[in-house]
Amino acid sequence: MVYICQNLYCSLWLNQENMFQFIQQQDQLADVLSLMDQCSIYGLDTEFIKVDTLWPKLGVFQINLNGQVYLLDGTALDLSIFWQKLYASKQNVFHACGEDIDLIYHYAQQKFLENVFDTQVGLSFLGHGLQVSYQAALKLVLDIEIEKDQTRSDWLARPLSDEQLKYAANDVLYLLKLSDQIKHQLQEKQLYDYVLEDCRHLTQEIGTDTPQHLLYTDVGNYRHSRRQLMQLQQLMVWREQLIKAINQPRSFILRNSTMIDLVEKNPRNTFQLSQVKEIRPNVIREHGKTILDLLKFLPEEHEWPLRMAKPIRHSSQDVTDQMTQLIEQVVEQTQIPKEVLIRKKWLNALYQHVVFHRSEDELPEYLLGWRYEMLTRPLIQILKQDVKYLSTQMKIDR
Repeated sequence: MVYICQNLYCSLWLNQENMFQFIQQQDQLADVLSLMDQCSIYGLDTEFIKVDTLWPKLGVFQINLNGQVYLLDGTALDLSIFWQKLYASKQNVFHACGEDIDLIYHYAQQKFLENVFDTQVGLSFLGHGLQVSYQAALKLVLDIEIEKDQTRSDWLARPLSDEQLKYAANDVLYLLKLSDQIKHQLQEKQLYDYVLEDCRHLTQEIGTDTPQHLLYTDVGNYRHSRRQLMQLQQLMVWREQLIKAINQPRSFILRNSTMIDLVEKNPRNTFQLSQVKEIRPNVIREHGKTILDLLKFLPEEHEWPLRMAKPIRHSSQDVTDQMTQLIEQVVEQTQIPKEVLIRKKWLNALYQHVVFHRSEDELPEYLLGWRYEMLTRPLIQILKQDVKYLSTQMKIDR
C-alpha cells in the first residue's frame, strides 16, 4: 500500500519486504543528508541513461542508510552536498561499481573515491568468478531472489512507475546485508584488506584517462607501421576533443574498428572514405574533410610513435615452469583464485618492464600493493633470468 505525505512529491512505499522513500524535493533531501551524518557505511547504486551521450544522465541515486532506502531524484535535486558526503564517509558499498563510480566522478567533478567496498570484487576473491551479477550474488549468499525486469527502463521519464521504484529500491535494500556476509567470509580467510586495496585501485583506474599523447595505444597494435600509428594518434586526439565538446559517444563519431580501417585503407577522397568500415554518412558530411586531412598531413617522421611491441605468448619453457610454480604456490598460500591474483595484461606489463628496463612505477598499481612481495618481485627475478630470450621474442622494428 502507499501512503501519501503532505508533500505530494514524496511517497513512502511499504510492502512485505521493504520500505523506501522517493525524494524529489530539496528540503526532504536535507533530511537524508542529516541521516547520512549518523551512518558510517552507505549502500549505493545508480540508475541512469547513457544512450546518445558521452556522459551519463542520472535518473535515480539509491542509498541504503541502516536499512532505510532512499531514492534520490537525479533529475530534480541539487546533489552537490550529497557528493561531498560520499567522499567523507567511512565506506561506500556497491556491487559492480564501475559505471556508478564513473557517474559520481562526472557529477561530483572530483576524483578519486577511495572508500569503496565492491561486493563483486569481494566475491571474486572467494572464488565465485570475476563478474557475478547482483541478482546471482543475492541468491548465492543470502538465498534471496529479486526480479531484474526494469534494466532497460527510461530512468529520466517522470513519473516513474511503481515497478521502476521497487526495482531501484531492491538494488540496495539487501546490499549492506550482502556486504556484511561477504566481509565476514573475507575476514575469516584474512583477505579483507586485500579486497579493500584492489577496490581502491579499481576506483583509481576508472578515473584515470589515457594521456592524449598515448591514445593511439588504446587502438593500435604491433602490426601497424609508425605512419599508421601517427594517423591513429591524430584521429584519436581529434575524436576525444570532439566528443567532449558535443557530449556524444565515441562510436557516434568513429568506432575503434573504423579508425583501424581508416589507417589501413588510407582513403584519399570522399568516395574512398565512404567505403570504410561502419563510417556514418553524417560523419562523412560533417567531418569528412577533417578526417582526410588528419590522415594526410602528419608531423615530421621523427615525431611519429615507435612501433608497438608484439604480445608475449610465453617465455622459455624453464622460466614458464618457474612462473607457473610460483603462481600456484601463492594461490595455495592465499586461497586467492588465479584469475584474481594475476591477469594477462599485468603479466605483459612485467615482461615489458624487464625487457625495456622500465621503472617499477610504470607497473599497474595492482602489482605494487599487497601482491608486490609475494608475487611481483619474485616474478621479476624469474623473468630477469630470461631477458635475452624475451628480448628476442619481443624484437620489433623501430
